[in-house]
This record gives sequence, C-alpha cells and structure tokens, in this order.
Amino acid sequence: MERESSPWRQPIVWLMVALVGAAVIGSVWLLKVAANGDSIDAVPDKVQRTGQTQQTDLGPDAVAAQRKLGAIVRIDDEHGFVEVLPVSGELDRAAPLKLSLHHPTRAEQDVVLELAATDTGWRVDAKPAIDHDWLLQLKPADGEAWRLRGRMPRGQLAAQLRPSVGDDAQP
Repeated sequence: MERESSPWRQPIVWLMVALVGAAVIGSVWLLKVAANGDSIDAVPDKVQRTGQTQQTDLGPDAVAAQRKLGAIVRIDDEHGFVEVLPVSGELDRAAPLKLSLHHPTRAEQDVVLELAATDTGWRVDAKPAIDHDWLLQLKPADGEAWRLRGRMPRGQLAAQLRPSVGDDAQP
C-alpha cells in the first residue's frame, strides 16, 4: 500500500505560495508609496497643466543663456556657509541673490537662502543637509530677470549652475 505524501512537501507548492506572497507584499508596498502624498516629479516652477502636457515659463532661462551666465555653488560644511562664485557672464556683483535648494521629492525640506554680495561672489551662513540630492535654482533676490539651475548629488559639496535652455544647457 502506497503512503500518500503531504502536498506541503512538494517544492512546487512552496513556489506557488512564495509567488502569491511576493505579489501581496509588493501590492501593499506600492499602495503605501502611492498613498504617501509625495510627488515623484516635483517641479519648483509655476506649471500650467493642459491635458497631458505641462508648460512653464522659460523666459528667465533664455535671458541667462543669452547673457551666458554661469556659476558654482559651494557648501562649506566645516565652516557652515554656502557660497556662489560667478563663472561666466556679467552678474550684478552688488545685488543679493536667492538660492533655492529643492528636495527632489519632499517640498517640506526645501530651503531658500538669500546670499549677500562679497568680494569673490555671494555668501550666506547656512548648513544644508548633504545626505540627499538637491535641485538648485539661482536668481536675483528682487525678481526673476534670469535663472540658473543645477543639481547637487548626495554627499557632493559643489555644483555648476547653468541656464536650462540654450547651447550649453544640461541634457
């Protein structure tokens, strides 16, 4: 007489249980991420949404490209300041600048700094976090005549800012 073996002793049964379990766990995780409320494509600009397209004003970027503006943002983590150094173009060296550091996904962690003019560029006492990426935006403190943008990867202490349009725009 042949002894009947338990179905739980068969590897195919465990494979099916593991696949169903992985699907349930993955679905719960995806629902949690979707319900979190954090936008994955956060954009700091005022955006007009029409149908499936998003439109924003690139006029300040075009002005910066026409004037061939460029700058370097440097975080001095040891001494606790942020510095902007001009690289190209004619920037008004006496006017204060506004540097916006946007967290890629969490708007509540965004930081806006007003930098005062110095002999070498602009500076403000601040110590932003370096444990995540920053989306950078630099413009005059008194308005949006021009705008430079860049990205500072996690752990990096300096980044180049350029216009987002024009020949030397970032890809």
